[in-house]
Amino acid sequence: MRFFNTAGPCRPDIHYMLPPTARLSDVQQLIDQQSYFIIYGPRQIGKTTAMLTLAQELTRAGRYAAVLVSMEVGAPFKDDPGAAELAMLETWRSAAGWQLPPELQPPDWSESVPGARLGAALEAWCKAIPRPLVIFLDEIDALQDMTLISVLRQLRRGYWTRPAAFPWSLALIGMRDVRDYKVASGGSETLTTSSPFNIKTESLTLRLFNASEVAELYGQHVAETGQVFTSAALQRAFELTQGQPWLVNALARQAVQVVVRDVSRPIDVAHIEQAKELLIQRQDTHLDSLAERLR
Repeated sequence: MRFFNTAGPCRPDIHYMLPPTARLSDVQQLIDQQSYFIIYGPRQIGKTTAMLTLAQELTRAGRYAAVLVSMEVGAPFKDDPGAAELAMLETWRSAAGWQLPPELQPPDWSESVPGARLGAALEAWCKAIPRPLVIFLDEIDALQDMTLISVLRQLRRGYWTRPAAFPWSLALIGMRDVRDYKVASGGSETLTTSSPFNIKTESLTLRLFNASEVAELYGQHVAETGQVFTSAALQRAFELTQGQPWLVNALARQAVQVVVRDVSRPIDVAHIEQAKELLIQRQDTHLDSLAERLR
C-alpha cells in the first residue's frame, strides 16, 4: 500500500503523488533552446522529484542524455574546491550509473588541476557520448565560499563551448534564486560579483498545489484504501496548507496514520484539526525551513 511521503523524493511505486513535472512551466522549451536556468524553492516542495522525473523522461525519449546529480557532498569543503570536486564527481558517477544506460555514462574523469575538475569532467562526458548532455545540479546552494565561486565560474567558462564540449542544457536547483546566493551564512552578502551566473535564461519555481490537486492526491488514498476524506475535510486541508506540498502530505499522513488508524472511518474536519495541532507540536525541521524561506 502506498502512503503520504514527508521525507525525500517521491516514488510512484510507494508514495501517493501527482505528475511531478506538471507544476513546472516552459522547462521543455528551455531545454530545447540550450538554456541554462535556475529551479528554486523551499525544501520538500518537489524540486528533486520533478527534475529526476524530467531527466528520466528526457532520456527515454531518445534525444538527450539527462541526469540529476547532487552537489551537497561538496559542502564540507567550502574553502577547498579541489576536495569538493573530487567528492562531487564520485557521487556524479554513482548517479549516472543508475540513471543512464552504459553508452551514456561518463568516461573515466580526465586529470585536471583543482578548481577545473568539474569543467573538465563535463567536457569529457559530452565528447564521449552520442547524445547531447542535459544535467541538473541539485543542492547547488549547499556550496559556499570559494567552492561555490569556483563551480559557477567553471560553468560560465564552459557555457560558450556547448553543446559539443559542454552540456547542451543545465539547471541549478536549490532553495534560492541565484541573486540570493551568499558566500557563507552570516558572511559576505554577494559572490564578489554582480553577476555570479549571468548565463542563466530563466529562474523558475514550482507552483503550489491548487485545491483540485489536493483533492486528487487525497483521492488516491481513498481509491486504494476506501477511507474517505469528507468534502469539508478537503476544504480545511487546503485552507491550512494553501497547497504547500510537504504540508499537504504531512497533514494527511498525521490524519490517516496517527489520528484515525482505522481505514473504515472517514476523515472529517475534526481529524484534520487534530493533525494540524500534532504537526505544530512536533516542530519538524521542515516547518522551520519553510518559515525561513517565507521570511
